[in-house]
Order: sequence, then C-alpha cells, then structure tokens
Amino acid sequence: MAMNLINKWHTMLNMPKHDEVWHKEDMADELTEYEEAEGLIDTWSELSDVAYTYTRAKWSGHTNMNFPLSRVQFFVGILYMFPKYTLRWRFFRKLGYQFDKNLHINEVRNPKKIEKLKTIAEKYNLDPEAFQTQAEKMLKRSFLLR
Repeated sequence: MAMNLINKWHTMLNMPKHDEVWHKEDMADELTEYEEAEGLIDTWSELSDVAYTYTRAKWSGHTNMNFPLSRVQFFVGILYMFPKYTLRWRFFRKLGYQFDKNLHINEVRNPKKIEKLKTIAEKYNLDPEAFQTQAEKMLKRSFLLR
C-alpha cells in the first residue's frame, strides 16, 4: 500500500528512470553522504536522500534492490523525503512557468546549488544567467527552501 503511494508520487515527479547500475551507484553516493552527515537536520536530510534514491530505483522497476538501512530509518527518511522533494519539484515548476507557461520542469535538485541551476537551464534551453537570477529571487521569498 505505502509503495503504491510512493510510486504515484514518483510518477508525479516524473524523474528519468535509469538502469540498475546507475541506481546502485546513486544509492552508494547517497549512503556515503548520509554516513558523513553531522547534526540532526543534516543527517535527517541525507537519510531522506537515501530513501528517495531507493524508492526511485523501485519505481524505475529495479525491485531486487534492498534498502541499506533499517526499516525505522526508511520510514524516518520518508517523513522528510516527501516535503523536501515535493517543494523542490514545485519550485522548479513555478520557475519554469515564469519563462514559458507551457514549460514543465521536472527537477528535484537543490536550487541553492548554483552549478546545478546552470545544468538545469541548459537542459531546458533557457538562458543560464536569467534562470539563476530568477531562481535566486524566488529563493529569497521561499523560507522553506533556505
């Protein structure tokens, strides 16, 4: 039941599906970041990234992947995963709408990381400087993404 809801959520986010090797490498990277995290909020945020990476792999059809941590950690990660990634997704949808009413940006990257903004702008054929400027304006008004 819970995975059905999670799969519907991933379908809404509409991130690309990759092969199993890609997802395993992504999981290993996120797990390393989790293990290196310091402080409660940073640790919880990184745990949500591990949960996101795992559920995205499952949604992508890689059903033989296992969550590398405990069941409790999975559920704790999910509690932060939904708002964190949904807010990022909505941020980029609104940002794209400001450039083109028909542009549907499907991204969940951290909008505070400038180098990622440039990559996203180029992916959607937008001016990177204008995209960054508009993103920074939106971030100033969005206390939840700070």
